[in-house]
Amino acid sequence: MRTRDIDWWLLGAIIPLLAAGLATMYSFTGDNSFAAHQLIWVVVSLAAFFGVSMIDTRFLRTTTASVALFAVSTILLGSLFVLGKISHGAASWLDFGFFSFQPSDFAKIALIVILAKYFSRRHIEIANVRHILVSGVYAFIFFILVLVHPDFGSALIILLVWLGMIMISGVSKKHLFVMIAVGAVSFILLWGFGLKEYQKDRVRAFIDPLANIHTTGYNAYQSTIAVGSGGLVGKGLGYGSQSRLKFLPEYQTDFIFAAFAEEWGFVGVIILLSLFGIIIWRIIVSAMRGATNFEILFGAGVAVYFIVHIGINIGMNMHLLPVTGTPLPFLSYGGTHLLTEFLLLGILMSQRRYARPAHKDAVRNEFVGPR
Repeated sequence: MRTRDIDWWLLGAIIPLLAAGLATMYSFTGDNSFAAHQLIWVVVSLAAFFGVSMIDTRFLRTTTASVALFAVSTILLGSLFVLGKISHGAASWLDFGFFSFQPSDFAKIALIVILAKYFSRRHIEIANVRHILVSGVYAFIFFILVLVHPDFGSALIILLVWLGMIMISGVSKKHLFVMIAVGAVSFILLWGFGLKEYQKDRVRAFIDPLANIHTTGYNAYQSTIAVGSGGLVGKGLGYGSQSRLKFLPEYQTDFIFAAFAEEWGFVGVIILLSLFGIIIWRIIVSAMRGATNFEILFGAGVAVYFIVHIGINIGMNMHLLPVTGTPLPFLSYGGTHLLTEFLLLGILMSQRRYARPAHKDAVRNEFVGPR
């Protein structure tokens, strides 16, 4: 591995986020082990990042590799029906005793790979609705397998990653309108037959958060208080009352942004968003320099993945979106999602070894075809 193959701007933006997550977890209470456990996963994930960066990942361009990855992810998701460990009402974890992981996270990698493979040969023909339907089947299989457990947050991410990659590939406005209409009808059907009652309660609480702040609206209400109480410069590390006194639920995972905002304030949030902006920028730069359509579309898919995770998590913390249980990249507690993030970026770094210089006309032609 050559050091110039690593995007040090990207890694330089990630390290402060990891440190901020660890510091915020450590400040919650004196006797918790969140920070210690997360530090282990940080080391493992960084090792995976550099390890994957050394591999020639061009094999992912092949149909065999992308289909195999898709098949393995489908089998792992299917195994949850028998082996799934129930946590917070969802059987979305495989528990092996010494560690457990969430197959839906690795399914997101598989989805980005197979969609990049599919669109890399057909993106110029994306106006043909058949390609939207075929690519939608890949996403729909994962979406259903994840939703039934039920894990609405991960299912939503899968849906949005597919939608984002479809739009990047050049879907027509007519087909986009049809997709929105189909999505609206699908939501109505999900509301009637698919969503659990507690998931419906989250949507109701989003629409009217003050209707019952002691039950269904409690999470959103407390996170809003935590974000607002941070003020300009925050209460200081270890002085966030909402998290320290445990008024804020899931303060180490779903609501770590609210815990961070309470302690670091508006200034800290601006720095946080700036670091996320640098990460997205560097991912897009790497994507634009992809050696083939596959690398360009894979990088675009990775950018969509992070944008969706960041947007949904911060949105639900500020009560702009319903609570869906989506982690905040690099800050939220948990090993599986952190490892997934670094695996995606490791593949991106590997692709930089055989990248081409960026040229705006060439990049435009890769996405929309020559004029």
